[in-house]
Amino acid sequence: MLVRTGLLLTSHDKAELTLFSLARIFSIGLIFDIGVAAFTVTPYALYLLILPVKFNNALANKIITYTCFVLAALVMILSFFAEFTFWQEFESRFNFIAVDYLVYTYEVVSNINESYPLPLLIGGVLLLTFFITFLFARLGYFAYSFQGTLKLYKRAILSVIILAASIFYVLLIPNSLAEKSRNRVQNELAKAGIFSFFAAFKNNDLSYQDFYKLIPNKQAFEIVRNELNEPGFINDSNQFSISRHIPGTGEMLKPNVIMITIESFSAEFMGAFGNTQNLTPNLDSFWKQSIHFDNLYATGTRTVRGMEALSLCIPPTPGSSIVRRKNNDSLCTVGNVFKAKGYENAFFYGGDGYFDNMNQFFGGNGYTIYDKGREALELDHFAAGRNTIPDSLVHFQNAWGICDEDLYDAVLQDANLKFRSQQPFYDFVMTTSNHRPFTFPAGKIDIPPGAGRDAAVKYTDYAVGAFIRKASSQPWFANTIFIFVADHCANSAGKTDIDISKYQIPAMIWNLPHAEAKTIDKLCSQIDLYPTLFALLHWNYESNFFGKDVLSAAYEERSFVGTYQRLAYIKKDSVVVLSPHQKTESFHYNKLTNEQTYFPASNSLINEAIAYYQTADYLYKNGGLKQKRNPK
Repeated sequence: MLVRTGLLLTSHDKAELTLFSLARIFSIGLIFDIGVAAFTVTPYALYLLILPVKFNNALANKIITYTCFVLAALVMILSFFAEFTFWQEFESRFNFIAVDYLVYTYEVVSNINESYPLPLLIGGVLLLTFFITFLFARLGYFAYSFQGTLKLYKRAILSVIILAASIFYVLLIPNSLAEKSRNRVQNELAKAGIFSFFAAFKNNDLSYQDFYKLIPNKQAFEIVRNELNEPGFINDSNQFSISRHIPGTGEMLKPNVIMITIESFSAEFMGAFGNTQNLTPNLDSFWKQSIHFDNLYATGTRTVRGMEALSLCIPPTPGSSIVRRKNNDSLCTVGNVFKAKGYENAFFYGGDGYFDNMNQFFGGNGYTIYDKGREALELDHFAAGRNTIPDSLVHFQNAWGICDEDLYDAVLQDANLKFRSQQPFYDFVMTTSNHRPFTFPAGKIDIPPGAGRDAAVKYTDYAVGAFIRKASSQPWFANTIFIFVADHCANSAGKTDIDISKYQIPAMIWNLPHAEAKTIDKLCSQIDLYPTLFALLHWNYESNFFGKDVLSAAYEERSFVGTYQRLAYIKKDSVVVLSPHQKTESFHYNKLTNEQTYFPASNSLINEAIAYYQTADYLYKNGGLKQKRNPK
C-alpha cells in the first residue's frame, strides 16, 4: 500500500484520478496484495503444519523462524525500493524487462551501482530489515509463536486455506485483472510489483496461435500479399509465403554502409522535431543534408526489438524478440542482401554482446562480431567469430560498455582495413552512451557526466560529430552511406497502453552519392528503412521482408508498434490493437494532440492488422524466414 501510494503521488498528473478510480486502484491492489501475502507465508505455513507443537520453543525452530522472517522482510524491502527505481525508468510495475534483467546480473548490478549509492542502499536495506525484525520481536509476535499450542487439525485447516489461496491466485487471478481502465497508469498502480514479476515470468513467451484473434492462414497471407502490392512473388503456388524478387531500376550503386543505431533516441530530442535545448547540433545539421523520415516509428520499446526490425524487416511478434529466441540463425536478413552483393557484414557493440543474445543472433546470421565482452563465454557459440575491441582503443567504460567515441574508433579502424583490401562493407553499429547511468568522458560537452538524460543525448550527438569528422578524412568516406536511426524511444510509458507518440524516432540516410536532401513525411516503420535504401541504390534482390520502399508510388502509409503483449497496427489515423484473450480494440489517433478516441473499426481493417501479425508469427514458427527454405 505504501508503494502504491508513493507511485500514485509521483504520477498523479498522468493517472487522471477520480474518487472511483482511486477506489478501484486500492481495492484491486488489495486483491493482489493478499495474493502476495499468501505466496509469502505458504512455505512457512506448511513447515508449521509438520512441526510438532512440542518443538515450538526449540532452538532449531527459533533459528528457522527468524531466518524465514528476515528473508521475507528483506525481499519485501528490496522490492519496495526496486519498484520505485523501475517506475522511474519505465513508469510500470515489474514486467518482462525485469525478468530479462535477472539473466544479465553483471550489467544490471553495475548499472545500479553507477546510478545510485549502492553501499548506502544495501546498508539501509539491511538496517531496515533488522529494525523490523527487532520491532516484531519486541511486540511479542515471535514469543507468541514459539509458545503456540494450536492442535494439528487446526493447523491443517489454516494451512489448507493458505495453500488454496496461493493455488487460486496462480491459476485463476491474472495480472490483467488490473487492466480495465483506459488509463495505463491507473492499471499499473493497481498491480503489485512481486505479483507482476511472477506473472511476467510465467507469460514471457506468448503463443500467438493460443492467445490472439486469428483468421484462416490462407486469408491472412492473401491480405498481406495484396497489401505488399509488389510483383515478382517467387512461388505463387505456395500460399504461405511472401518471398518475392524485387527488381532494380537504373544503375546499381554499391557504396559502403554504416548504420549507427542510437540507444534510446527519441525524436523529441532533436531540434528537427521542435526541441529548443540545442542538444543535437551535429545530427540536426546532418538531418538537413539527408534523406530523412519525419514520420517513422519504432516497432518496440527495447533494443532487441529495434535490432529485429532493422535486420529482419518484420513486424513485432508477442513475447520475446526473435533476437532472443531459439532457432534464430540462418534467417533472411538485411545482411544477406548485402552479402549477395559482395559485402562483408559486421556487428559492433560497445558492451558484451552476450547481453540479450546479440552475439548469438548476429553471429548465427553471418555477421562478424566486434564487442567489448568480458571474455569469450562458453555459452557464446560464436566466440570463434567474435573480435574483442582492443584495450588500446578504450578510454572510458561504464556498466553498459565503452563510450561511443571509443566504439566509433573501432569502426574506423575496421573500415580502413577493409578499404585497403578492397572489400565493401556493411556495419550494424549499436551505441550505449545514451543509457542510464548517463556517464561518459568528462570535458566533452558543457553538461557534466551523470547529470541525466539531456547530458547523455548531448554527448551522443558530440560523439557522432567527432566520428564523422574523423571519417571524412578517410579515402572510403565519399563512397560511404551513413544511416542514423534510434533503436527505440527513451520512454515508452504514457497514459494509454500503447502511447504512439512514445514510438516516434528519427531516421536519416546521409551521404548518399549524387542524392539531394529529401523529406519523407509518409507514415512508416523501422521495417521500411532498408527496402527504401535498396530502392535508392537501384538494387534487385530476393526479399522476405514485410517492409516496403516508402518512396514507391504503390506504398500505402502504415506502421507497426507494440509491447511484448499488445500489437498495434496504424493505418493513417486509425489504430487497431491486438491483445491476449483474442481481444481487439480500435481508435482514431490525432498526432497533433496525441489524443486517442475509441471507435469501431471495420472488419477489413481489423483483418489487415491480424493478417500482418499472424503471418509474421507463422513464418518465424514454420521456418519461412530461413534462407532458401519455404515454410511448411
